[in-house]
Amino acid sequence: MQQLSGLDATFLYLETAEMPMHVGALHVLELPPGYPGRFVTALRKHIASRLPVAPVLQRRLWWMPLNMANPAWVDAEPDLRQHIVEIRLPKGAGLRELEAEVSRLHPVLLDRNRPLWKMHVFEGLAPGPEGHRRVGLYTQLHHAAVDGQAAVALANAILDVTPQPRTVAARSSRRNKVFRLEMTEMLRGVIGHQAQKVADIVRGLPSTVGTLKNTASKVVFGSKLLGGKAGPSNLTLAPRTPLNVSVGRGRAFACVTLPLAELKDLGRAHGATINDMVLMVCSSALRRYYARRRTLPRKSLVAAVPISLRESGDDTPDNQASMSLVSLGTHIADTRKRLAHVQAASAAMKSTMGDLKRILPTDYPSLGIPWLIEAATLLYGKARVADRIPQVANLVISNVPGPPLPLYLAGARMLTNYPTSIVVHGMALNITVQSYDTSLDFGLMADAAAMPDVRELAEAIAIAFDDLRTLTRPGEAEVEDDSPAQAAMRAARGLTGAVTGAVAGAVSKVARQVMNTAVESAVSQDTGRGRTAAAAPRRPRAR
Repeated sequence: MQQLSGLDATFLYLETAEMPMHVGALHVLELPPGYPGRFVTALRKHIASRLPVAPVLQRRLWWMPLNMANPAWVDAEPDLRQHIVEIRLPKGAGLRELEAEVSRLHPVLLDRNRPLWKMHVFEGLAPGPEGHRRVGLYTQLHHAAVDGQAAVALANAILDVTPQPRTVAARSSRRNKVFRLEMTEMLRGVIGHQAQKVADIVRGLPSTVGTLKNTASKVVFGSKLLGGKAGPSNLTLAPRTPLNVSVGRGRAFACVTLPLAELKDLGRAHGATINDMVLMVCSSALRRYYARRRTLPRKSLVAAVPISLRESGDDTPDNQASMSLVSLGTHIADTRKRLAHVQAASAAMKSTMGDLKRILPTDYPSLGIPWLIEAATLLYGKARVADRIPQVANLVISNVPGPPLPLYLAGARMLTNYPTSIVVHGMALNITVQSYDTSLDFGLMADAAAMPDVRELAEAIAIAFDDLRTLTRPGEAEVEDDSPAQAAMRAARGLTGAVTGAVAGAVSKVARQVMNTAVESAVSQDTGRGRTAAAAPRRPRAR
């Protein structure tokens, strides 16, 4: 029995009919010439041979008594005829038909009595340019089992780098398959797990408080108000858009591919990372989409951007991620200025989250938590709270690095890898991006009522990439006017800035001293009480 971490279990408690919590991908596979038989049969045989190196596919949930704590994973044998199914499409179907199938299937919840994954094979696709047969594949895997990087690790276990599948040593496990746990065993495991989590939190409290203090000081005193460098702020409420609503049971999916090498070259030319460029094309596409509808907010849209908390080389099948906020600059018409805004906002996010990554929890005590989160989630959805309260973000944008070479599944070459992800109340659009071979594949999942025409947004991403192609390199812009009048104006601005900076610097110094004194006093009182309680737990304090 392996009890789920607090973060993993949260994806189970948040799941409702309106908010399925599984992720996956849409693939187009090209079969080799003369491929015999049905691909679904070959895929079942292939997955059966890879189960020894894919333990996440061989476990199911075991719930605690009265659902009083997080459930556990226990061993299970998947019925591959139930987990890998075939769907026949009209002959000559293409990508649009596959998008429609994903839109139809994505809202269907996975069966919690089985291992939480499923694969759908689509037959009937039009052949490739060279006449080779093609099939589609839509995979589903519950987010309670994996995050983005863990899903990549699972793909590495299932996929091959050559058309000929590699041989995997099928080592039989000596562990007995557990299908029933006694009440005493479950309670012992739950109580022991909770005690360990409490002890971990207490041990890490001093360093956690210190890190929070330093990060808070960096954010507050780096603002323009107290003399910090002028720049976009990620700490702001998001403007109200049609995306910030309670979601329903329908989904709309669309996908688009950009050339990875060219996007990297454009990024290097402007001093931007690949993540900056992903945020930029999404920003430009959203601006175009809402401007055409005359609903573009005057304030910048804000993206919730997942960040990985994994150490290098960690491919554990669980969730180790948190969420940050990035201003997208959608209120800026000029493409170059908008790119600079996105770069500055992304850098500010990384600076803030860099210190926090090592203290953000992915596990915590869970006694009573299932009841609390499930009740709150149902109330939040039924009362349509997301329609009424301000939101901190408008949508989710996630960029997951993928394999840089072509991969094969059961002898078929994988041509695309479009991610399919989660939308939640208040954020009815999720754009997840994954690099694969020479491409950058975008998967756009939206609530069907909030954005039924998500295909138009996907096309706007391609247009935004074309706009970046035409953007001049830094240094190629017009020469600054050096007339006497312009020089006098620049001198006046410089003098005003110097005076303002000096005053703000003085205010910042005084405010920093006051804040640090207050924080240090509060911390010393809290930690002092903690040490006193720990040293003499049986001696109550006199009143």
